[in-house]
Amino acid sequence: MSVTPPRALLARMFDAAVGAAQPARCIPPHLPTPPRGRTVVIGAGKASAAMAQALERHWPGALSGLVVTRYGYAVPCARIEIVEAAHPVPDAAGLAAAGRMRALVAGLDADDLVICLISGGGSALLPQPGEGVTLADKQAINRALLKSGASISEMNCVRRHLSAIKGGRLAAACHPARVVNLLISDVPGDNPIDIASGPTVADPTTCADALEIVRRYAIDLPAGARALLESGHGETIKPGDARLAGVETHLVATPWMALEAAAAVARAAGVTPVLLGDRLEGEARDVAKVMAGIALQARQYGHPAAAPCVLLSGGETTVTVRGNGRGGRNVEFLLALAVALDGAPGIHAVAGDTDGVDGQAEIAGAFVAPDTLARAWAQGIRPRARLDDNDGHGFFEALGDSLVTGPTLTNVNDFRAILVV
Repeated sequence: MSVTPPRALLARMFDAAVGAAQPARCIPPHLPTPPRGRTVVIGAGKASAAMAQALERHWPGALSGLVVTRYGYAVPCARIEIVEAAHPVPDAAGLAAAGRMRALVAGLDADDLVICLISGGGSALLPQPGEGVTLADKQAINRALLKSGASISEMNCVRRHLSAIKGGRLAAACHPARVVNLLISDVPGDNPIDIASGPTVADPTTCADALEIVRRYAIDLPAGARALLESGHGETIKPGDARLAGVETHLVATPWMALEAAAAVARAAGVTPVLLGDRLEGEARDVAKVMAGIALQARQYGHPAAAPCVLLSGGETTVTVRGNGRGGRNVEFLLALAVALDGAPGIHAVAGDTDGVDGQAEIAGAFVAPDTLARAWAQGIRPRARLDDNDGHGFFEALGDSLVTGPTLTNVNDFRAILVV
């Protein structure tokens, strides 16, 4: 640790985590055998354009297709059309693209192949409201879910049952063509139904499940959305449906792969990595308190590892927004971590979303150091007050400690590293 400054080492770990999930690396090994018929490429997500580009560069035959990605995340493709749309709240561009995608796969036969490129963010980028639900309804419900504190699995259950394209419906529209899903996971547990709300995989959850989640978080549903759920007409495609018998699914990049890549960087620097898991969930500030306790234990007692060590974790925490700040689960985690550590010496941290966007800010995350609180107080900034206001982004921007990457063109959820030296 005398050679590499802590912040520089943390930045290298974050970069390695992102690099492990780059489509140029993880797509080519999973490409299927070309079919006798047509090859059609569809997809949605923050990484989908880069996935399409990687596929194009390695595909031996003819192909065509359409994928939807977030504004600013497009990359050049020669044969696959790239459309940009809004995330995390859907817009008209995404709605139009979803309709075109359904039309593109209509009329295929058993000799044809559909390659579906799905990554995190696809839920918002591929909106096609169910019967009686408008785009404005979906936008309002999305905003309410994002502020509610619901887990990503809970949010996606509601989204699937209010959709005409998610929950396996897009795969059913491809029948009888063969469907090969190439997924970059951004969800705890890597369950395909939760990656972009599972447009091309079967869904065992029900409208009743979605209604219970709505009740649990007191989401005010528009009349058309409530009617769709209560009538059961929003039911998704279930396991065992014959239309999905030809669907093949591959997870090409996951949060665990990203953690292992960061761990390799740590080992090369003489730091012991402790991988705490890739599916940590819960309120960001609560997870931070637990992590602070583990870091302090490591520094004082050498458990679960002696310094120098780094605690690595992934997953997706939640933020129940009660203040006027911009939210952002990674900066909320870090601000709560700094408060809990209270300036403890020798403990540094980074947390960031691997897609480069934490919450609704074009900032991936931030860094924490032992002097974080002292520097804030010197500027007249009250850390606990900023935490109460959900203003992690404002806090770290004022200190010059934001982690800004721009579009990373991938997404394997959040990355957290706490370095104990």
